[in-house]
Amino acid sequence: MAKQRRQPTAKRRQPIMLQRIQTLFLAIVAIAMGVFIALPLWEKVAADGIEQISMTALYLTHTINATQSEIQPVFYLAGMAALVAGIAVFAIFKYRNRLLQSALCAVNSILMTVMLATVVYQTFYKAAKLFDPGQTGNYLTGFYALVVAMLANVLANRFIRRDERMVKESNRMR
Repeated sequence: MAKQRRQPTAKRRQPIMLQRIQTLFLAIVAIAMGVFIALPLWEKVAADGIEQISMTALYLTHTINATQSEIQPVFYLAGMAALVAGIAVFAIFKYRNRLLQSALCAVNSILMTVMLATVVYQTFYKAAKLFDPGQTGNYLTGFYALVVAMLANVLANRFIRRDERMVKESNRMR
């Protein structure tokens, strides 16, 4: 029997691995960072209802009365949130290099920890003491989006490491 020669074929395309669970968690990180930027993080209202302080990812606004307010920019929070979202989206498409994906998740964890510490510092130690120091204020949806992003990032990193472990075990068996 004569062997048939295979005809040269075009380069096979690898399927995109966007169906993995860590992709979902990294997408949640990116979406949560968008929510962090878009929605308010914290607010505190005086007992008289006139004086109030609110914080977003862009500004810390202290409204003293109807005509007087102080605005302090905190753009670095929005910049860091955009960076975290960008890194998460970049990590989604680096599915072939799980070690790089894991390293990107570690960088995101560090950035989000710095963001959390900065928000707590700004709200608890700076803004809360401007009036009525006994009242701490309320954290809002934007702040909790940061917490959700941190949890999703940890879960994504866990599943990335699990995939890497499975690949190493399958290579060992060969």
